[in-house]
Amino acid sequence: MKLNTLKPAPGSKSDRHRVGRGIASGWGKTAGRGHKGQRARSGGFHKVGFEGGQMPLHRRMPKRGFTPITRDDIAQVRTSELQGMQASDIDLAALKAEKIVSHKALAAKVILSGELSRKITLKEVKASKGARAMIEAAGGKVEYTEKPAPVKKEKKKKVKKAEPDDEQALKAAPKAEQAPKDAPKA
Repeated sequence: MKLNTLKPAPGSKSDRHRVGRGIASGWGKTAGRGHKGQRARSGGFHKVGFEGGQMPLHRRMPKRGFTPITRDDIAQVRTSELQGMQASDIDLAALKAEKIVSHKALAAKVILSGELSRKITLKEVKASKGARAMIEAAGGKVEYTEKPAPVKKEKKKKVKKAEPDDEQALKAAPKAEQAPKDAPKA
């Protein structure tokens, strides 16, 4: 193998089609545009996503935004709803069993709303400050273990080398080149 004999692999490079250059080229007459229709005409154009007048996909899809999709994952429970429950040990499964929260709920949080006079124990259910105070005042307790927050990786900052200003570099250069008068010459 010699450097002057190197060339691309066969078929990897091909000339671009020169359309509209006669029958023999295979791309003459209609020049790859087909027969008639909007795309065959010069200036024939339709916007991206246009589906021939049919309602386009991006308008058929439901609108979404400003309202989080996961808003139903954590259900809110009022303290007055806890008053009417039969169980004294309350967790997410008990709330789902009594149909206080949706069966789709992944977690629940008790908020202060209404009265609570009976002793209950909340297990792995969040509670607001006011609701927690009301439950504890009624003789109950809240058992909730906080999940540890994920540790964020710190990005290393790139240290830029300090470049001297042009004027300072010019002033410093002659001083460095000049040898002191008293120094012996080698």
